[in-house]
Amino acid sequence: MSYMDKSLKEIHEALKSNEVTSEELIKESLAKSHEIEDKCNAFVTILDDAKNEVSSDDILAGIPFGVKDNYSTKGVLSTGSSNTLCDYVPFYTATAVENLEKCGAVMVNKTAMDEFGMGGTGTTAHTGIIKNPWDLRRTCAGSSSGSAAAVASGVYPYALGSDTGDSIRKPAAYCGIVGYKPTYGMISRYGLFAFASSLDHCGVLTRSVMDAAIVVDRMKGIDPNDMTSWDSKDIHLEEAVSKELMAKKICYIKELVNIDNYPNASEELKSHLENFQKTLDICKKMGLEVEEVSVDKTLLDALASVYVVISCAEATSNLSNMTGIIFGKRGSGDKWDEMMMDHRTKGFSPLIKRRFVIGSYVLQKENQERYFKNAQRVRRLLVDAWKSIYEKYDAVILPVGLGPAPMLDGKVEMIHQGTEALDEHLQIGNFGGFPSITIPNGFVNELPVGVNITGNCYNDELVINLAAHLESMIDYKGQIAKEVEHE
Repeated sequence: MSYMDKSLKEIHEALKSNEVTSEELIKESLAKSHEIEDKCNAFVTILDDAKNEVSSDDILAGIPFGVKDNYSTKGVLSTGSSNTLCDYVPFYTATAVENLEKCGAVMVNKTAMDEFGMGGTGTTAHTGIIKNPWDLRRTCAGSSSGSAAAVASGVYPYALGSDTGDSIRKPAAYCGIVGYKPTYGMISRYGLFAFASSLDHCGVLTRSVMDAAIVVDRMKGIDPNDMTSWDSKDIHLEEAVSKELMAKKICYIKELVNIDNYPNASEELKSHLENFQKTLDICKKMGLEVEEVSVDKTLLDALASVYVVISCAEATSNLSNMTGIIFGKRGSGDKWDEMMMDHRTKGFSPLIKRRFVIGSYVLQKENQERYFKNAQRVRRLLVDAWKSIYEKYDAVILPVGLGPAPMLDGKVEMIHQGTEALDEHLQIGNFGGFPSITIPNGFVNELPVGVNITGNCYNDELVINLAAHLESMIDYKGQIAKEVEHE
């Protein structure tokens, strides 16, 4: 009997009743890890010697999980899916992972990702391209690609991810699962490889809202090693799932979801937006007030550019320590600067190097005012626009991306004119540190699509509650990827 495709509560009950042992769960998860690795290339490291070493009655005790490879794990290879750290083994464990292991959770693998989290396709990992389990010709999105593929395939009930622009929530949508990033600082970032520190969030990918709530309840907490973390002991996500519907008014952005704004829309985008309208109808049946609001289109169109400038600038600074001298493979050369140049030139993928070039350029003294500081100003305008929405509405609900996962070969990868804001709007959740969750809300061409709910900072209970009630009405929780047949 298979257990890894069940919910956390179901597995916990099976353990309590001695229907199954932790050792058997680990064995099943490892077997599935190797199966999915051969199929999707989802992992950097599979821990074939994983053991249950903590005695605990916690719901997570004895249950396997996966960790994205940009979380530091003591004694376990942690590469960030980069050649620059292909042999790096840390001496400490990230706080978020440590909190789960204290509950008795059992890490069985490290999941592959876009290099250092800088990508949205799952194609830049040093171990190769990560494939979508629903259709191996398609991307999982990124950067939490391996975590999404593994959870969707039933390797375990949950895996950790990180989210700097949409790196948990978009892979979740493309893989038909749940992706949740809580309010900035609710989960400590200590031990998470920094990409863009003002945007980076820790979070989780699961197959249900309840499982996401259970896991984040145990990951979160104030941490003296992370000055941006805060005391969330009065926030109880698991309890919020079961409460009566808390949200009263939600809204969507007219400029993003009106099909008339996309005269060259693909059939997939049309179907995706039609499906979103059906989801809005379900929200109304739930008793929610659903209204359309307008946001300055010029501001929305600047979103993607602002993200590129700020994230690249912060990445350039954060990853300046990747020299091959402090840690990582040493480069060749007679002098230290030659060794550094060789290490960074050979170690980083072309995408990462392009981002470093952009980051260095916008941070140059003569360019800061025009690019970096202007991007910060527009970020503030976007956050203020969403804050003003939250003065009247409990949450913003929007479709994720432009439909199902794009093809890996790029044949349908061209973004139609004017759709950039629709494809990138999840980045606003990172700009403002807002709690944000993606849940599956249907299929387009037999492939999963998702809807996103984002609320105001610290309103995580409301966001989780709303997502759980919507999930119960559209009934896509717990689904396992089924590879579609091609003609």
